[in-house]
Formats: sequence, C-alpha cells, structure tokens
Amino acid sequence: MSRLANRLILLLSFALAVTSTILTDVADLNKLNLKFDFIVVGGGTAGNVVANRLSENPNHSVLVLEAGGSNTDVLDIIVPFFAPLATPDTPQDWNYTTTPQAGLDGRAIPYPRGFVLGGSSSVNYLVYTRGSKEDYDRWADVTGEPKWSWDELIPYIRKNERFIPTSNDTGKYNPAVHSFTGINSVSLPGFPTSIDSRIFETTAELPREFPFNLDMNSGYPIGIGWEAQTVKNGSRSSSATSYLAPQFVARPNLHVLLNARVTRVLQTASGDLRRIEFVQDLNGKKFTLTAIKEVILSAGSINTPKILLHSGIGDSTTLSSLGIKSIHHLPSVGRNLTDHPLVFFSFQVNSTDTWETAERNATLAAEQFAEWNTSRTGPLIDPPTNQLGWLRVPDNASVFEGGRDPSAGLNTPHYEVIFGAGSFTPPPPTGNYISIFPAVVSPASRGSVTISTNNPFTPPLINPNLLDSPIDLFIMREALKSCLRFAAAPAWNSFIISPVANVSLKSTDAELDSFIRQNAATVFHPVGTASMSPKNANWGVVDPDLRVKGLKGLRVVDLSVAPFIPAAHTQAAAYIIGERASDFVKDMWS
Repeated sequence: MSRLANRLILLLSFALAVTSTILTDVADLNKLNLKFDFIVVGGGTAGNVVANRLSENPNHSVLVLEAGGSNTDVLDIIVPFFAPLATPDTPQDWNYTTTPQAGLDGRAIPYPRGFVLGGSSSVNYLVYTRGSKEDYDRWADVTGEPKWSWDELIPYIRKNERFIPTSNDTGKYNPAVHSFTGINSVSLPGFPTSIDSRIFETTAELPREFPFNLDMNSGYPIGIGWEAQTVKNGSRSSSATSYLAPQFVARPNLHVLLNARVTRVLQTASGDLRRIEFVQDLNGKKFTLTAIKEVILSAGSINTPKILLHSGIGDSTTLSSLGIKSIHHLPSVGRNLTDHPLVFFSFQVNSTDTWETAERNATLAAEQFAEWNTSRTGPLIDPPTNQLGWLRVPDNASVFEGGRDPSAGLNTPHYEVIFGAGSFTPPPPTGNYISIFPAVVSPASRGSVTISTNNPFTPPLINPNLLDSPIDLFIMREALKSCLRFAAAPAWNSFIISPVANVSLKSTDAELDSFIRQNAATVFHPVGTASMSPKNANWGVVDPDLRVKGLKGLRVVDLSVAPFIPAAHTQAAAYIIGERASDFVKDMWS
C-alpha cells in the first residue's frame, strides 16, 4: 500500500460517469429555478439515505448540499485495499486535528472525516458491523422511544443491507441475519490471507477466551468471526455509489450540489429554521436557500454541532462571548463526543506473505492493481481486515464496582481485536509483519466539539478526550494483554517471531499503560454531539424523532444523535439512523 506504488498505478485510466443531476456550480442549480421541500445538509452516510428515501415520493423535491467533491475517479476511495490511503491529508478529508489529548500524553492526532460525496462511507475502512442488540435497546431506554430498539430497527437494517454471498462463504455467516434486498452492498472477504486459518485455529485452541462467532451481526457479537464489508464486485460500496446510484439520481425530484459548504442555518420570517447559508468559495459569495418543509442536518458528528453553534444554537453564554447572536439556548450541542480509542500493535513473522512484500516491490504492486482493474480479483478487492473479534474483560473487575460498566449489557463487548496480514503503521525497512491490536468499543470517556471564533471557516476544537477515564485505560490494558495471549497460542508457533514493540505478557501494568498512552489513537468513530433525549428532557439536542428541541423546521440525521456509541464500527449505525429517520420525516409530511 505504499504511496509510491499507488501513484504509479494512478497512471492507469479509470473513469466513471457523473449524472447531470449531480451539479458542481450553484449557477447551474439556479438556472433550474427549482424550489425544494427538503434540503439535506451533507451528502454523507446518513444524508444520502434520507435524500434517496424522501425522493421516492415524486411529490417531494429534495436537494443535497455536499461540502466536498465527487467520489468518482478517486482510486484510494474505490479500491477497497487502498482505504488507509483515503485519509488523512488528502483532498477527500476535512483534515481536522484534535486538541492535545491528556490521555495520550498531550499528543494531538489527525481526525479524518470524509470531505467528499458519500462522506465517511467513502473514506472509511469499509467495515459493516451493527453492534449489539443491547446497544440499540439502550437508545430506546434512554430516549423513552421503543422505535429505537433493536427489534423495531430490524426492518430498517434490512432496508439498508444487500448481502452478496458467494459459494465460498458457507459456514462464514448466518443467512437468517442478513437482508439480500436492500440498497447498500455488503459481502465477506473474497481473497484469503496468510493468517485466516491461524485465527480460527486459535478460536479452537482457546475457545473460552476467544470463541468463534458465526455471525457478529446477529445482535450478539461476542467472539471472533469473519468481517462483513461494504464491498460490491471488488469495489467500495458507499452511500454515494448505492443510495445515489444512477437509477436514483435520475429522479427529476432529486438534485445534489457539490462543493457547497454550509455555514449556518438561518431563521425564516416565521422563525422556523428552514433557510441555509452556504458558499462554494471560502473567499466568495454567500448563497441562501430556503426549504419548504425542513432542513435536515446530516453533516456528521463534528460538522453538525459546528454548524449549529455558528447558527446561534448552543450555550448562549458561550456563543455571546464569541460574538454570535444566540437564537436558541441548547447547551448540550457539541457535548457527549464519544469515540473508540485503539492501539496499533504488530508482530514480526516468519513469512513473506504479508502486505510489506508488495509495498516494497512496485512491479508486484502494479501487477496486483492490473489484476483488480481488469477482473476485480486479487488482494486489492478487500479492505485490510478479514476478521474481527469482540470480547469483554471479566465482569467482576474491580474497576466496575458500583455499577460503572460502560457497556450496554453482558452481551456487548468492551473491546475489539483487529487483525491484518501486515502492519497498519510504517514497519521497519526489513522483515514481514502482521497486526493484532485492540480498540475500546464501550468507552466511559466523553469529550466535546466546540468553536473558538465566529468565523465559520475556522476548524472546530475537537476533543474526544481519549482514555480520560481510568475505566478505558483498564479495558485497553486488558485488551492488549488479550492480544498478546492470542498471539501466544499454539497456532502461531514458528510463525510469529516477536512483537515489534518492547512490551510482552511479562510487562508490568505501568509499562503497558505508558506504551498505551504513547501510542494510542482512535478508530475515528465520533458520535453523540447532538444527542437524542426524551421529548421533554432538559438535556440533549434532538427529540426521539430527531427534530431539534424547541425549534421548527430543523432535524438532525447522522451519528451525532446517538446518545451512546455502539460497540461496533459505526457506519452501519449511521445507515440505520438514516433509514429510521426517513420514515419519521415521511410520517410527518404524508
């Protein structure tokens, strides 16, 4: 996956057509002289779902405003294995950075977000995991709305997923768990790696600690199993390629405008929040558009609170101090930011069948790309992970005394184990490596998204507050020990040589904690910054139907509304939110 090899293969042609209803210039939109019932701010994971579903009704006109550009012709987006190259520091990334993180020894880290049609579904690692049944039942409990429970959401999960099995997938998934008729394509890995068999040998050797799970998307994810991926025919399936596929954007009542960065939501003469302000040039003219029915804010867990705050919706005292006129006091805006911390960890192995072989050989890399480009076969058809594990620390751990377990329940994992047939971080110049590393997926830490100025083009202050809670550090430490025990199983004898880092099962807790704080990062799964709460609650940002509390004409539909983070990679949850919210909107305007 070296950037040198990637740049070489960019010389090969790869073209996709752009439909005429995806526009890049507001002048072309104005020529159409259209009025829109719904304006969706953000053509990302959930936003494109909403646009698709609302435009199913030919009497509803829908406009999507996407700040970024087109997802077509970008190989690092299209080729699944190139997912790590899609961000950070690319034109398809907002290129945000966190504030210095106390839990990471004061380090600030990159915080990628998709700045492209499809949003983060166009730049993520393509993992499709729903989380646990308990995750969504907790959403229903905390909001007082049973429509957010797992059982009530199953129809929306099925509307989203189009599972594409192959003859090689028998025994790798449970067909009863999946939908084969949805819109966004999901499949299992299509190319074997050198560690697949050893991973499952380990589940047979150590079944108590590392049980096999036939299908982690059943609502009961504990165990190790095959990873479901948003891949269709060897290419990425994103909200842009699925919900805005040609047959959908051909609808005369659906339009998309790219390079349209929304700065504020404005009040109409009636006081409703149905008008938006946007620019196409940071130094250029500001434009406004007004929705007839609703503005639907789907800008994501970072940019949704940013837009709300610059619109005067947030803590009135803070906004006034920045010179922003407060139009609605809603102090929960930007709070409750929750994310999954991880620690990359790799092992040197006695094999040449790892990613590094192609990374160091431009000829081999070009051959692999040519195979993908001509037949959609070979190692590039999958993202870098074929399997995942979802596990818990002991329920009687002292750190949980007093009922402080942050997970949604006993069937919900505390941590994830991620596997890869290569190193996710730059490896030493020689040798071959694999990855077995942990992420905390039921964190107790909470952070925030705030602003420091009334300039809407100034990046927000992103503080995920990673590893702030002692509970999270404890879970991460135990998870790292678990990875080391997994690598010490008999299945890895003569294959694994040693960890790359100078830590082992003999390391003290203090040594492990120091290593974790020096090396931890995040899986980039921000949620919660415009959280749902019960309808009459004095906290939260949106009601259970996702309308902003105390306001008319404005709804939020993205992962910012999640009151708790799912114990999963979060794109599936974003799709679920989009599908569920679409029916809320339809019900209101039917």
